[in-house]
Amino acid sequence: MDLLDRLLQGGVVLTGDLVLSIADVDLVRIDLRAVIAPVAARLL
Repeated sequence: MDLLDRLLQGGVVLTGDLVLSIADVDLVRIDLRAVIAPVAARLL
């Protein structure tokens, strides 16, 4: 839990890719990006 608190104090960037394909043909591609940071860090 301390590690999670320490990471969230500085901010975390999460990225990921999701691809739905059939027979090696990409049908749907979703790029995910999220920035998680405390509000106080954004105000400074």
